[in-house]
Amino acid sequence: GSSSVESALKPTRIVSLGDTFSDVGRTGTRYTVNDGSVNIWSEQLASKFGLTLTPVSAGGLGFAQAHARVTQAVDLTGGQAPSVTAQVDALLAGTSLGAGDLVLINGGVSDIVAEVRAGSPNMKANVQQAGRELGAQVRRLVNAGAKYVAVVGPYNLGQSRWAVDTGQRQLLKDMTTAFTDALLVSIVDLSSNVLYVDAALYFNLVTASPGAYGLTDEENPPDLSRTVTPKLACTSVDAGVGIGIGSGQVNSGLCTTATITSGVDYSKTLFADPLYFTPVAHRLFGDYAHTKLIERW
Repeated sequence: GSSSVESALKPTRIVSLGDTFSDVGRTGTRYTVNDGSVNIWSEQLASKFGLTLTPVSAGGLGFAQAHARVTQAVDLTGGQAPSVTAQVDALLAGTSLGAGDLVLINGGVSDIVAEVRAGSPNMKANVQQAGRELGAQVRRLVNAGAKYVAVVGPYNLGQSRWAVDTGQRQLLKDMTTAFTDALLVSIVDLSSNVLYVDAALYFNLVTASPGAYGLTDEENPPDLSRTVTPKLACTSVDAGVGIGIGSGQVNSGLCTTATITSGVDYSKTLFADPLYFTPVAHRLFGDYAHTKLIERW
């Protein structure tokens, strides 16, 4: 015989807080291939529940904004993208949370990249503090009445094109682990209302065996036993600050179907730019997150 699980989780609203990974176009662009599809994981997740997610700038509940750090007012690119903490402030000032809400919150990539670029001797401690600060925002949401909170930490940045290009795979892997471990310790007692959706685990599996996910990228094991340079879907080089890793880098915020790398099928490729993912990768992760949520609740 067979059986299925009837999930009790039937949200009537989805709220999204976070950084570039979750930004559904708060400033008019998304950091992926801007092809008009459902191309951000949080939007894909919302669609699985029959809901939509639009940016707060368009009257929706998508607060996440590219380059946001967890608490720092100055973002990864030196701009003023509201931090995740400021996004929580704005959310709680404008609405009440309850059993009909599913709150998504992510962070970590901007803080890790900023600390690695700065080369601070206190890098690990700073990254760990950012992880604890994200945990504090999760706790604020629960204390404010959120019954269902999905927390997403950084994917393993040691698998990024930027890590390979700069020879920092081990360092970025270690900083990802430092952030994540500090975050998880800080929310360990919130399991009744909080689910951690492990982006690092998921994308480690994808990069190790992309073919199993319908992708054509070369296998790139996270144990660093090989050094593989991930293909990029986009050619949209930004002469300015771009995605915060330096000038003259591909910026997927500028990427459209007119700026796709020759010979690359972006529907089967993982990375849009040196840090961020293609629409297919977002949809895969959105489906994964949905499965984890309905299994949990």
